[in-house]
Amino acid sequence: MNKPKKSLGQNFLKSEKIAQEIVEAGEVCSDDIVLEVGPGKGILTEELLKKAKKVIAVEKDEQLAEFLKTKFVTEINSGKLEIICGDILDKHQGESLMLPKEYKIIANIPYYITSHFLRTFLEGDTQPSMMVLMVQKEVAERIVGVKREVKQNFSRFTLPRSAVGSDASQNFASPLSFATKESLLSISVKAYGQPEIIRYAPAGYFSPAPKVDSAVLKISGISKDFFKDTTEKKFFETVKKGFSQKRKMLINNLKADKEAFAACNISEKARAENVSLEQWKCTTRVLPKI
Repeated sequence: MNKPKKSLGQNFLKSEKIAQEIVEAGEVCSDDIVLEVGPGKGILTEELLKKAKKVIAVEKDEQLAEFLKTKFVTEINSGKLEIICGDILDKHQGESLMLPKEYKIIANIPYYITSHFLRTFLEGDTQPSMMVLMVQKEVAERIVGVKREVKQNFSRFTLPRSAVGSDASQNFASPLSFATKESLLSISVKAYGQPEIIRYAPAGYFSPAPKVDSAVLKISGISKDFFKDTTEKKFFETVKKGFSQKRKMLINNLKADKEAFAACNISEKARAENVSLEQWKCTTRVLPKI
């Protein structure tokens, strides 16, 4: 019953401790309305219901949606939980949600929808105030701009507890040094909010265990304030052009002159991955139309 479906990218969270930490990271309180996507068997849903005013859970799997309606019949009848069977990325489904002005997204989403999901809710008209998502570890690191470099002669490493949780040292081999490395994805997210990795979650915390490890990604302070003095269209045209040939120097990708780069305090030898969010914004202002 309710066997995970590979076609839907289902890997059910089975750790109550992780679910509790996700809710804690989301700073969920009694006034919050929370959108949960891909609730699965409801382990995170259960923790959200303890804190939130209301949870709206969207589940694509019809069998799971029916399972959840039975499991949480009391909460549904009281109006504290709403179960919707549908595809969150379907345009008509999204429009029919009738989300309030203030809400949060807290979810263990199917990893294959991560980029599309982020674009939909960060760029859309009904932005959440915060997102806390379980995503693939490597994707989380790309979003925050972390470059992983394996050092030799060590067998294990431990990351700071503040970054990865109290049992962070398990199941990760080799100590790593961390350096900022931006990507098209990281800049696209940082233009709307502040991403951070709350903790890592080994594959064993899921059923079935995925082939990759995971991370709890928090994006706070979500808004479009960054675009008050520039347009989203021109900004992303510039950034996409800059990352179009990542190994080339940015000045060549953008066909920019040295004076423009100097005005934005960007090295002539910089690649797209070396340029900060504010420097990208500066290039958008000083460069002619891309």
